[in-house]
Amino acid sequence: MKVIDFNEEEQQIKRDIERARQNMKDVEDLSDFDNKKTKDKKQTDSNKGVVIEEDEPITKESLGKEVLSVIINVLICFAVVFLITHFIGQRTVVSGSSMEDTLSDGDNLIVDKISYRFHDPERFDVVVFPYQYEEDTYYIKRIIGLPGEVVRIDTDGVIYINGEPLNETYGTEVILNSGLATNEILLGPDEYFVLGDNRNNSTDSRFEQVGNIEGDDIVGKAWVRVYPFGKFGLVDNIE
Repeated sequence: MKVIDFNEEEQQIKRDIERARQNMKDVEDLSDFDNKKTKDKKQTDSNKGVVIEEDEPITKESLGKEVLSVIINVLICFAVVFLITHFIGQRTVVSGSSMEDTLSDGDNLIVDKISYRFHDPERFDVVVFPYQYEEDTYYIKRIIGLPGEVVRIDTDGVIYINGEPLNETYGTEVILNSGLATNEILLGPDEYFVLGDNRNNSTDSRFEQVGNIEGDDIVGKAWVRVYPFGKFGLVDNIE
C-alpha cells in the first residue's frame, strides 16, 4: 500500500505555483524590455533630430503656392538687376581707340552711376555720355573743362583753362587740330569740355557733332576695368 505524504505534495504544488509565477515575471520583463528598447530608439532618433513623417500628398493648392513662390523670387531678382543697372552701375565695352593708351578697344568697364548723385563731375574724370546723333550709342571721354571755365587750345596744342596752361598727364600727344577750341569756349553753368586721350584720333568737344556736354547727359564715371583680367584695376589709376 502506497502512503501519500500531503506535506510533500503541498510543497510540490507550492513549487509549481512559484515556477509559474517566475515564468509570468519573465514574460513581463521581456515585454518591458521590448517597450524600453522601442522608447530608447525613439529617444535616440529625437536626439539626432530625425523625424519620420509621411509624405504629404501634392495638391493643386500646394503646387500653386510653389509656383507663386518661384515667380516672386524671379521678380525680385529682376528688380534687383534693374536697380543696379539703372541707378548704381553697369558694364560697358569700349569700342574704338579714342582713349588710347588709357583704355583700349574691347576693354570691359564698370561705370559708376551713383557718385554724381552726390557730387559734380571733376576734372580728369573719364565719363560716359550718349552720342546725340545715334540711338543707343555712347561716348567715353575725359573731362578737361568744368562749368563756367574758358577753354582754348593754341596752335602748339597747349590747352588753356581760364588763360592758364593745363598741367596734365593724360593725352600727352601734341594736339594737331584745335577745332572749335581754337577760339575761347565759355562753358555754361552745367557744361563740360571733354577730350579723348588719343587726341589726334578722337571725336570730342572740339567738334560740332559732340560739342560741350551737359552734366545731366553724363551717364556715369568709368570706375574699374574688369577685362582683360591682366589689366584689371581702377580707371583713375591708369596712366
